[in-house]
Amino acid sequence: MPGTSGSRFARLASRRAVLRCGVLTALGCVPALGAVRLASAEESPESPRAAGRPWARPLAGHHRVSAHYGIPGDWLAGHHTGIDFAVDSGTPVHAVGTGTVDSAGALGDYGQAVVIRLADGHFALYAHLSRIGVRAGQRVAGGEDIAHTGATGRVTGPHLHFEIRTTRDYGTDVDPVRYLADRGVSIL
Repeated sequence: MPGTSGSRFARLASRRAVLRCGVLTALGCVPALGAVRLASAEESPESPRAAGRPWARPLAGHHRVSAHYGIPGDWLAGHHTGIDFAVDSGTPVHAVGTGTVDSAGALGDYGQAVVIRLADGHFALYAHLSRIGVRAGQRVAGGEDIAHTGATGRVTGPHLHFEIRTTRDYGTDVDPVRYLADRGVSIL
């Protein structure tokens, strides 16, 4: 049959490219541009659920920031220790990285909150939640749904307060925007 060897060659080349891409991904390398990956519409590059992404946004899409990190104020630390996103109550909240839930529940002025110890040793705090979907000790992956936004604790309205800390202790905060940007995730 004429043309059969050409189509067979194309199939073999395609299989080799897929296998090479899989091996590179397993080794932690970024596959070359042009490698094809089939994905559902839900797995767009902006989706926190995009398969294989170790880091993700705490909220899908972009949201208005109502308080930036580090602004001076009457907080115990003397500055805002996280970033606040103005969102309606009930908006899904996602783990920004793989880790283990350190605590989940009431946390003083933070209201209902989740703290995750990330694989790199940092701690991610999500506060003022209306509903929590994880428990202490549970393993989570980047992009996984963990809670829903709310207006619990010391707040003036519904929002997500998101912090990154070097330890679980208050006052060990780092800029969450820079932290995630260093890991390839833009949250602004």
